[in-house]
Amino acid sequence: MPSGKFRFGLFTFDVVTRELRREHILVHLQSQPAQVLGCLIERAGQVVSREELRNAVWGSGTFVDFDRGLNFCITQIRSALGDDSAGPTFIQTLPKRGYQFIAPVERIPDPAAEAPAAEPKTVTGKSSGKALVLWLTAAVVVCGVLAFAAKSRFGFGQALKDPPVVAVLRFDNQTSNPDLTLFSDALTDTVVEQLTAQSNGRFSVIGNAQILRLPRDQRDLSTIATTLHASYVVLGQVQANGDQTRVLAHLIRLPEQKHVWVARMDRSLSDQLSVQSEVARKIAAELSPRVTADADHSTSQPSASH
Repeated sequence: MPSGKFRFGLFTFDVVTRELRREHILVHLQSQPAQVLGCLIERAGQVVSREELRNAVWGSGTFVDFDRGLNFCITQIRSALGDDSAGPTFIQTLPKRGYQFIAPVERIPDPAAEAPAAEPKTVTGKSSGKALVLWLTAAVVVCGVLAFAAKSRFGFGQALKDPPVVAVLRFDNQTSNPDLTLFSDALTDTVVEQLTAQSNGRFSVIGNAQILRLPRDQRDLSTIATTLHASYVVLGQVQANGDQTRVLAHLIRLPEQKHVWVARMDRSLSDQLSVQSEVARKIAAELSPRVTADADHSTSQPSASH
């Protein structure tokens, strides 16, 4: 059976486990973006239509905001790979046709499948006794290591905690202009992209879960914390401010729902795309270090006794 691992540039990707690595270091990629990346890599050099990706990842019987979901996946993949849609190295967008993985891809051979089977050796006499002693010694050592690891993990607590999860809710268009809903939605996706790019593995970012796209009056931060295991949420607002537009991004710690930071910017939307990118970068630049510092502070605090 051919290997499911591929190499391209500094990256490797396993289509079975959906693990993306850069020079052996794991790169965080959510499930659906990883599935899309796997589809593109397996058909590297070919144009894969949006409809084909929909059937492969979501299935024809699933009713979701497919266009938004796929756009989010491509954005996440490009962020993980450090790719640029304007001058792509890995994924090229072909308008009205689909996407093409353009980087050279090499399938990594499976060493287990290619290694010749070792011929069995017959051990007799004294050699048999020595071999038995070696096997028993090795077994004792392995059991001791496993017991110590289990004790360390469950007896003394997990030494290395998982990085905190930041959930980005849909930015609210609080102006009287319905046309700015497209801007606020696009800003949401770009903030997710920028936070992911600036996290450097210190925290994870979720932005495509359906619970995060609900209208403001239907949101339940406690449910978001429980369902997504989120430690923080980003609540965004787009407001009218005279002849300018104000963008607010609130960083809130869960489950206590305590404000950690608020980023605020006033901009003219003469060029929405440029403003969207600039504002998202500034929001991520302000919030990323706050998440890290607050998470480190919270972890170092002693637990309250009851």
